[in-house]
Amino acid sequence: GGLPVGAYGGRREIMEMMAPAGPVYQAGTLSGNPLAMTAGIETIKVLSQPGVYHQLEKRASSLAKGIAEAASKAGISLRVARVASLLTVFFTGQPVVDYESAKQAETTLFSRFFQQLLSQGIYWPPSQFEAAFVSLAHSAGDIQLTVRAIDKALSFLKSKGLGHS
Repeated sequence: GGLPVGAYGGRREIMEMMAPAGPVYQAGTLSGNPLAMTAGIETIKVLSQPGVYHQLEKRASSLAKGIAEAASKAGISLRVARVASLLTVFFTGQPVVDYESAKQAETTLFSRFFQQLLSQGIYWPPSQFEAAFVSLAHSAGDIQLTVRAIDKALSFLKSKGLGHS
C-alpha cells in the first residue's frame, strides 16, 4: 500500500506477556495505524488476483528490454540488473554479478543519466545501487514513456561523448 508498517511476533508464551493480555506495554508511532493496515490489506487483495504477477513480469521485462535496446542503439555500455519487478542499470560493459563488479560501474555517468531522466519528469532512483520498482500502477504507456525518456537521455550522453562501448 506504500505506507510504513511494522510487525513482530514470537512464541506464544512471550506474546502472551504483551498488553492487553499481559503486563508488558508496547507502543509505536505506527502501531495499529488503521490507514496503513487498510492499505496493506487492500494491496494483498490486489496481489492475490490471478495474473497479477504475470502483468508485473511483463511490464518489468518490457522496461528492461527497452533500456537495453536504447543503450545498444546509443552505443553505450550499460547492463540492466533485474529480479522480478525490481531493476537498476549499471554503466559498464561487464556483467554485474556481485558488489565488487557493481562498484566497477561508472557512478558519475549514472548521475548524468539520472539528471537527464529527472529533467524529463522521470523519477528514477538517484543511485545505481538502488532499485527502480515497476508496479501495477505503471501502465504499458508509462513503460513506453520511460523507455523513450531513457532513449533520449542515452542519446544525450552519447552526444557528449560519454559511456561509449
